[in-house]
Amino acid sequence: MTETRLRDAMPTAIGTPPDAVAPILQVQNLHTHFFTGEGIVHAVDGASFAVHPGKTLGIVGESGCGKSVAAKSILQIVDKPGRIVDGEILYTYTDKSGRYRHENILSLPSDSRQMKSIRGGEISMIFQEPMSSFSPIHSVGNQLTETIRLHTDMDQRTAREAAIEWLSRVGIPNPARRVEEYPYQMSGGQCQRAMIAMALSTNPRILIADEPTTALDVTTQAQILNLLQRLQAEQGMAMIFITHDLGVIAEVADEVAVMYLGRVVERAPVQEIFRNPQHPYTRALLTSIPSIEAQPRQRLPTISGSIPHPQNRPPGCPFHPRCPEYMAGTCEQKEPQLASVGTNHEVSCFLYPGC
Repeated sequence: MTETRLRDAMPTAIGTPPDAVAPILQVQNLHTHFFTGEGIVHAVDGASFAVHPGKTLGIVGESGCGKSVAAKSILQIVDKPGRIVDGEILYTYTDKSGRYRHENILSLPSDSRQMKSIRGGEISMIFQEPMSSFSPIHSVGNQLTETIRLHTDMDQRTAREAAIEWLSRVGIPNPARRVEEYPYQMSGGQCQRAMIAMALSTNPRILIADEPTTALDVTTQAQILNLLQRLQAEQGMAMIFITHDLGVIAEVADEVAVMYLGRVVERAPVQEIFRNPQHPYTRALLTSIPSIEAQPRQRLPTISGSIPHPQNRPPGCPFHPRCPEYMAGTCEQKEPQLASVGTNHEVSCFLYPGC
């Protein structure tokens, strides 16, 4: 379909296709640090998770847990002075001859032809703030057309027609006229829809949605979530959905990775996370969700304290200063590792053997 699509361009490891549930993307022991004048900020500090074909991985956690930095690391677009210092990001695909291949994305230079074919082509991203993600001096149509032409062989006219079609598909009224408008002429919800159109216009295999509904009212939020699920079903793509809203995760995710201070502390199918949360942090997040069974004016439970600054990480388990199940002499001595506590369920806590 394109001149530079990864699956057509890169000679890499070759083998027989894995089973149908093998991950399309694996993030392993990812470390992304920011080197500042005051010291090193460990924004992502050993995160690991996997994304499966056609499925949605929800990444949850409080603000400052490293969710967005982990997502940007996948595309190698971490803002300076940030730098990926360790880990692997393994991307699985099938070449034109039908052979199974995989590539460590972090081994590719960020400005290489292969990396550019991944970024926006194979893996697209919906950014958290669409109003600041669009160029203010170019029309939405020009930016959408440029994206389509960059990752396909379409000429200018065909790409523009495709841009109009995509604006229509994401529910923007009168797309032939709105394609000429600038971002400031659109509402927040319309800009978010246009951002979704741009991300999906290259038919990516993986979509990263970084808090795509945070700044929207609840009605528009529901429309955007329904739109993403419909387009995912139509295109068969995998999705990484980043949010702090567990209610949204319950609606869209198949699997959940709970992050705290740059690490994944629990990982499981979405039903298992809500039915049988194992990590104290996950349980605290769930108890802070409003319930229809709660008494009127009843205060919601809160997590004591706040997330430590990544430059001043506590020793041992990073959650132990806030943990109601803290065990003196253990939790502050060393960091727990992810260990299995059931089928497809992993947790990082000294309450469980093997951690």
